Amino acid sequence: MEEAPLPAIRSLPSWLLGRAAARGRALVAEALADEGLRMWHHVVLSAVRDLAPVAQADLGRGVGLDPKDVVGILNDLQSAGLVLREPDPRDRRKNAVRLTDEGARLLVRCEKAARAANDALLEPLSTAERERFLEMLRRISGTGG
Repeated sequence: MEEAPLPAIRSLPSWLLGRAAARGRALVAEALADEGLRMWHHVVLSAVRDLAPVAQADLGRGVGLDPKDVVGILNDLQSAGLVLREPDPRDRRKNAVRLTDEGARLLVRCEKAARAANDALLEPLSTAERERFLEMLRRISGTGG
């Protein structure tokens, strides 16, 4: 696909970061699809593992998703046998979510696939360049470093 000649726009760091991010998302989405999972399903599955047992509302806030979207994703994950929703032991009016054994196994495979996709994204860089690049990304993204 040939790109429009927009040298002023295409030279902006924000444009370049956007293109790199889009490429990275595409690589990871393809890797996750090979495991039968979509990107947000992977995010929610990871959050459930890290926070479990977690109330649905807390899960949504933790990953920044609308509660209706969280319910839909959890429905998909539960139908696939990857998570369980049970009464929260701290507040039986709420549901707590946790991974099933199959969900934990799938998450391990998906994390491996996502790492491989990220390695493919950064393949043009040397090990030292990758470390420096990630350090700079953390600084400009406001996530520390």
